[in-house]
Amino acid sequence: QVQLVESGGGLVQPGGSLRLSCTASGIIFSAYSMKWYRQAPGKQRELVAVIRSSGSTNYADSVLGRFTISRDNAKNTVYLQMNHLKPEDTAVYYCNCYITYDYWGQGTQVTVSA
Repeated sequence: QVQLVESGGGLVQPGGSLRLSCTASGIIFSAYSMKWYRQAPGKQRELVAVIRSSGSTNYADSVLGRFTISRDNAKNTVYLQMNHLKPEDTAVYYCNCYITYDYWGQGTQVTVSA
């Protein structure tokens, strides 16, 4: 049974930083691409970043240069380091892995506000 569990969200002021974590179980973690998505109120869920099994990464234009995705295969964990946060980054952030089916975590709320 595949499980993804996120943590690390919270309230932060504009310009601040947060690090999200997502720990996976039930999969051979190192073999799969891992993704972070986010969904703001009233908006569609959007892809934020992806890290492949090779370690290569891609980012949405809106976060390029501010967010960094990384993975620790020994810990079955993917991270999203978010710096220079803006109010428009406010959303629920979800971890995702596709293995013939999309698996999602429960989401973690990130709120950027003064």
